[in-house]
This record gives sequence, C-alpha cells and structure tokens, in this order.
Amino acid sequence: MKLTIVTCSLLASASAHTIFTQLHVNGVAQGQTKGIRVPTYDGPNPLRTPLPKDIINVKAGDKLTAEWHHTLDSKPETDKADPIDPGHLGPVMVYLAKVDNALTTAVAGLKWFKIYEDGMDANGEWAVTRLYNKKGLVDFVLPSCIPSGQYLLRAEIIALHGAGNYPGAQLYMECAQINVTGGGNASPATVSFPGAYKGTDPGIKFQMYWPKPTSYTIPGPRPFTCSAKLK
Repeated sequence: MKLTIVTCSLLASASAHTIFTQLHVNGVAQGQTKGIRVPTYDGPNPLRTPLPKDIINVKAGDKLTAEWHHTLDSKPETDKADPIDPGHLGPVMVYLAKVDNALTTAVAGLKWFKIYEDGMDANGEWAVTRLYNKKGLVDFVLPSCIPSGQYLLRAEIIALHGAGNYPGAQLYMECAQINVTGGGNASPATVSFPGAYKGTDPGIKFQMYWPKPTSYTIPGPRPFTCSAKLK
C-alpha cells in the first residue's frame, strides 16, 4: 500500500487545518510567512501562494522554532482551533533536504533526513497537545555537524483522529527556505517522499480511541544526530 505525499511543491500537501507560518532563529521571529512556502488557505486542495523570495540565514547548531497557526490570519483569542484543533492529536516532525538553491521549484526526488520528532509521552500526552499549549511553537536544534549550504526545512504534523482506517491520517506540512553557515561534514542517511511512509505503518494506520493506546511508533527514520555520526 503506497502513501502519496506531496511536499514543498506548488501544489497542496494535504487537507490541512493548520499551517507552519513562521520560523524563529534563536528566539527571534523571522516574520510571518517570510521564507515559508505556505498555501492559500487551510482547507482541502489549496493552491500554493507564489514562492517566497526570502532565504532565512541560520547557523549550524542554532535553536529554531516552527510556529503553527490554524490560518494565516487566525486570532487566538477568538479561534479555539488556533494553532490547531486540540483533538487533532499526533506527532510533530522536522526534516531537512539539501538543495543547490532554496528557491528551487524542482522538488521531486529530494533526499530528506529527519532532525526532530515528538510523539506520545509516557503519560499519554501528545506532541500536538504540547504544541497547542505553547500557542503553536515547536523548538528544535539544527545539528551542528551538517554541511553548510542551502536547505528546505519541512515541518510536519500527522493528525491521527481519523487514522483507525487507511487512508485516514491527515498530514500537514510546509517548508522553510534556509541557508546554513558554520556547518560540518556529516553525511546523514536520507529518505524520499513518497516512499518514507507506507499506509500500513503503525504510525500511519493507528487506533487513537479504543482501546486507549499506551505507545506510538512515529513513522519514518529516527532523527539524525551528530553524536550518532561519531559512533
């Protein structure tokens, strides 16, 4: 069973109800939609807005934060589904793909490696709940040993409320255009989309409600770390 995922393209990536709208670098917001390939709206089959011309400068080892919102103009004080419907429980992940030019429109065949994942903790609390409680903010660290150069940074949420039968999982993702300096010479193992996930993966086909789950396996590869490179 093949799971089709369109990523970082000019087309829709999913039937999204949340959008990765802004990247923060070491706690400094870079600007709403700056350098982010966002859709026109959060409903089914949105078109993509024109690709941004900005490339966000970061350093290897920086603390980055992905900021999510229900829509591009959500008002948290009145929108209880901002940054995401709190019932859309599931994991949060971040991938990188090295590119010659972060403004590229040629995204087929990119090689991705995961740098962050968060799923369900030992108390049964989900990553999406933590994201909701932090008003849409997810912190992660850019590995210090990855090569310098330009990348697409893919932030992704999988909502599992309908995932008991395939295809029911909802995948939401956008990409930031970044330029990394001060990097190293690591060569992380990569995966491709489509291909990294299968419809039969336990993290894609998942019973959320009954019996109540006690564990969850996040799909895709494990996150790359520089310490793993040295082993």
